[in-house]
Formats: sequence, C-alpha cells, structure tokens
Amino acid sequence: MALFSRNPEQPGALRDCTPGAKGMKKFSEGDVAVIDAANISRHEAQTLVDLKPSAVINVAEFSTGSIPNYGPHMLLDADITLLEGVGQSFVSEFKEGKRARIGEDGTVFSGDKALGTGRMVTRERAEKNFASAQGALIDHMESFFGNSIDFINSEGPLLIDGLGVPASGSEIAGRKVVLFSPTDKHREQLKQLRNFIREYEPLLIAVGAAADSLLAQGYKPDFIIGDPNSVSDEALRCGARVIVPADPEGEVEGLDRIQDLGIGAMTFPAATHSGTDLGLLFADYHGADLIVQAGGGVDLDDIFEDRTNPSAVLSRLKAGTKVVDADAVINLYSAPSSNLGWLWALLGILVAIAVVILIVGFGGNQDFASNLSETWSSLFGGA
Repeated sequence: MALFSRNPEQPGALRDCTPGAKGMKKFSEGDVAVIDAANISRHEAQTLVDLKPSAVINVAEFSTGSIPNYGPHMLLDADITLLEGVGQSFVSEFKEGKRARIGEDGTVFSGDKALGTGRMVTRERAEKNFASAQGALIDHMESFFGNSIDFINSEGPLLIDGLGVPASGSEIAGRKVVLFSPTDKHREQLKQLRNFIREYEPLLIAVGAAADSLLAQGYKPDFIIGDPNSVSDEALRCGARVIVPADPEGEVEGLDRIQDLGIGAMTFPAATHSGTDLGLLFADYHGADLIVQAGGGVDLDDIFEDRTNPSAVLSRLKAGTKVVDADAVINLYSAPSSNLGWLWALLGILVAIAVVILIVGFGGNQDFASNLSETWSSLFGGA
C-alpha cells in the first residue's frame, strides 16, 4: 500500500468524519477520513468510497471479528489505505485540515509530530478477519438460540399466560404506555416526546433510575420497575407503584430498602431481572393499546454483536406490534424544517397593510380614493 508523501504539496488533509463532525462537508478528493466505526458496514464504506479519500483512519477496528462485514473489502477494492485502532486519543490530537502522512509502522504524522499509531489493514488481514468472524457468528447464534430455548422452557407460563405478572395494572387496558429505560438517550427522548405525552396522556413506566429522570423533567411515573437500589428515595415515594424483580425462587434484591422506606411493592418473579423486559411483559399482559419504548430497542445487529439476550428478544416478540420505538414517534411529531419563514412574515405584513388601507378607505365620509388622500395628507403633509 502506498503511504502518504512527505511532500507537503501532496493532498492528505485530515478530516474528522465521526458522527456530528463537519469534516464530511469540507472533504476534497485525496483527503484523509478519520472515523470511529467498528465493524464498518457496506453502506458506511460506500459513503467513504464516494468521497475518494487517500486513506481512512479508524479510531476503532474495521472488523472486530464478531460479524463478517464487507466494509473493509470495499475500501480496499477502491485502493484506499486503511489504518485502524488508533484509539480515542487520536481524535483530540489531530487538527482539522492539517496534512498528514502514515509511516510504515502505522504511525500518523502531522509534520514531525506523531499523532498516534494504529495497524495497517491488508487484504490478507481483511480476509482472515472475515473468515474468522463467519465461524464466530455461527457459534454465537447457536448459543443464543440454545439460551432462548432454555428461557422458553423455564418461562413458558409467563410468556404464554402471564403467570407471575403482578395483578395491579388494570388501568393500563386500552391505554397508551411509554416505557423509559435508563440508557444514554432516554433523557433526550423524554424531552422530544413531550407533545405526544401532552396529547395522549399515556401511562408512564420507569425502569430503575429513569424514574428520577422523569421527576427531573416534571413527570410522575405511574409505575417503577427495577432494583430499588438504583432509584432515589424521592422517586420511590412519589406515589408510583413499585414492582421489584425477583428470581424464580422468590429472592428479591433491594427488599431491605423498600422496607426501610415504608412503601409497598409488588414482586415480579422471572428468570430475567431486566426491568425493560419485565415492563414490556407487564404492559402487554394488562392490555396496553400501544407501548412506546424510550431508551433503546433491539435489532438484529444487537443479536449478532452480543449486545442483547433472549429475554429481550422474546419479550418484544410477545408484545408484538404494540411496541413502537420512541424515535419513530418523535419523528412523527417533528415538524420539518423550512426556509420559508421570512415569506410568511412578509405575507403577514402585506395583509396588515391591506387591512389598514381598507379601513381608511371605507371609514371616511368621502369616496375611497378621497379618504386615502385626505388621511395621507394629514399624516405626511407637514413633512
């Protein structure tokens, strides 16, 4: 693979192409794309290929070995130099637009300053990672579905007939429910769901620490599900009904906390302690009309990359079409941006002027034109 030239006249400006950065807009053919994309997909790779970079520097690994992804092959087919694993510190070290070169050992230089070091990705390495990932994915999926069968075997009565679901929740029937899980994005999603909440007044189910997020934004949860040790005293005492996960033998984490606070709580015995999974089963069992899940969902990539478990998948399958991701609802309630605001303002001014003219023209004792002339003369005649 060709390395960057030491000649400063050669192209090779570093461009930050990580999510939210502005490097994509400034990108010119031959620049160097800096990304943070583990297991880069074909779509992501094609976006880079279209930019025609001389090299792509990845903070993460182009392929971690967890899934067989074609992204690295597409970039190599386009004769693009690939450097991976430079680490998060590299993002803060380089300056947007500065020219760079890559040494034979994978060190990135800007002038004489070393910004970081990574690994060169060759065709041989990409093929080896792909083959290894194929085998690992098959092994992982066999294990995942084996665990799914075990979960169904132990929790079939819960999944089929709702055995063990707390009985207190009859008011959920026919209502819309928003289930908040305490992930990185749930607070922002809560703000963006305010119009939906105002219009439909759904019941609010908070999982663990999400109860405190609801209180902080002026909402009171109707139900709190999860380990009480992750919830503040204020939230536990806010009037919400508290549901505490219990293992199949009946042991409950956080029971001492509930007793010390002197509040009532219901137990939910199951083979999973995930408040989100239990919340979905709880809302579905009691007949929720719609369940909006805020704080992250589950997709096939999560299964492939071992970011979820069988209970998460099966609980969502049980709730079926009732479950809607919060981002979908937010998208429906987001008005498209418009650049025509100035036109509406101008139209409003013109309408106001026309109204004034009509009032003046028809408001006098003379004909329309004479009334306008007399009013104009009285206002500006002495100017």
